[in-house]
Amino acid sequence: MTGFSLSPVPPSVLPHSDAPDHWVDRLLLAGPGGEECLHLGAPLDRDALRALVEEQSVRLAAVGLGPGGTVALRLPPSSAFVAVLLACWQLGAQVALLDHRLTDHEVDAAVARLAPQVLVGSAHRPAAALRGFSEVEPVAVALPEGRPARTGHALIQLSSGSTGPAKVIARTAGDLLRELDCYRRLEEFPGEGERIVLLSSVVHVLGLVGGLLNGLYAHAALTVPERMTAAGILAAVAGSDRPTTVIGVPFHAELLAGAVSPPPLPRLHRMVVAGELVRPGLPALFTRRYGVPLGTMYGMTETGVIATDLDGTLHPAKRPVHGMRMRLVKGELQLGTASSPYPGLDDPTRWSDGWLHTRDAAELDGAGGLVTVLGRLDSQVSIGGLKVDLTEVEQTLTALPEVREAVVVFDGGAIEAYLATEPGADLTLLQDGLTRRLAAYKRPRRLALLPALPRTATGKLLRDPAALRDTATAAVTSAAAAAAAR
Repeated sequence: MTGFSLSPVPPSVLPHSDAPDHWVDRLLLAGPGGEECLHLGAPLDRDALRALVEEQSVRLAAVGLGPGGTVALRLPPSSAFVAVLLACWQLGAQVALLDHRLTDHEVDAAVARLAPQVLVGSAHRPAAALRGFSEVEPVAVALPEGRPARTGHALIQLSSGSTGPAKVIARTAGDLLRELDCYRRLEEFPGEGERIVLLSSVVHVLGLVGGLLNGLYAHAALTVPERMTAAGILAAVAGSDRPTTVIGVPFHAELLAGAVSPPPLPRLHRMVVAGELVRPGLPALFTRRYGVPLGTMYGMTETGVIATDLDGTLHPAKRPVHGMRMRLVKGELQLGTASSPYPGLDDPTRWSDGWLHTRDAAELDGAGGLVTVLGRLDSQVSIGGLKVDLTEVEQTLTALPEVREAVVVFDGGAIEAYLATEPGADLTLLQDGLTRRLAAYKRPRRLALLPALPRTATGKLLRDPAALRDTATAAVTSAAAAAAAR
């Protein structure tokens, strides 16, 4: 998608025509005033949150934001982020979320693409990379070139961009409430009186809906660790006597599984991860370390949660959430949706005739009602007329003792592998291991060893071949410079 050109819709359906009136007040902010709902360094109860939302509503209205207005929100995880987001929706505005880690150049490009009427940023510098949250003072600025909402969507998000340029994805308030209802029906997902320790980004769908909005909706207190290190996360988990669920991406599970001598965590019930496939062996390793399941979920920014295995008993299969319609067409998983989540984009390869094309390969168990996601459909490539599944190659690499993570891509007719390895890893031994495990036509033509693999802002492994090659080149240059300096 190269633009964001929307067809106007009648004002009568703006901005949230399929959601109950006052849905923020009735469903997200309601509850006993003294009930703790957020913990970002200090507890925040519902009375305090309601006061913050009211304060931000007044400030946003003062710069002209109102029903049918548009706003881009660029704030780090904070009570201010939550208050501004809810205030925007309370005012009837359409909100586009921008990751606070974007550069000014990237923000300028996003603003030019989305044309919001108001940009809300921070008066302070962004937090350090490993900070889980920051207390900031939001600053709302009216943008003269901004346009009012042209659709009835409440939320605009940009996809993670792990495989290429980010897509613009839109969801209505009704879409969000449907997803919250799906979470409510999952008995293993945190509910009233329980607690969520959130590691996922609040500007992307798992952290936003599964973490923040579900925490408010289900009355499960939400905690964000002060530091996103293993020690910081474990300290946050140990900081309450409520039943606790940790929500993150596989990278976070790897981080915790590798923690040395973690403290006893009697109130930890499970960890749940989503965003990419979990490497073989990680669920068992995590359970051995903490004595609780590593659950997995499958979802997309376009739809939110799709299927879950919260107890880790179905792995690698998952059970679709309530109301999810699925079908396979030539091996591709497609989801039944009433309308396209891509505003302004008319592309039948992404959505057509009520079906969203996930571009994921999958298997459906008709008898058991389960789905097994096999990886990206484009991970099936042809080498000399023979089919190779790049996911199989990736999993074979991560099973090697010296490999911590791997990304395998197909570019220019060849398979390339980028590996994060243990210090001192021997390339010859890795190649010997692959020779024993994979047929010759499946083996990568290039193996690049890196101290760490590049990731998106949400912690997902980057899969863009050009970016991976640039990272590998920079690593070689850095190593050569270090050797010359010795």
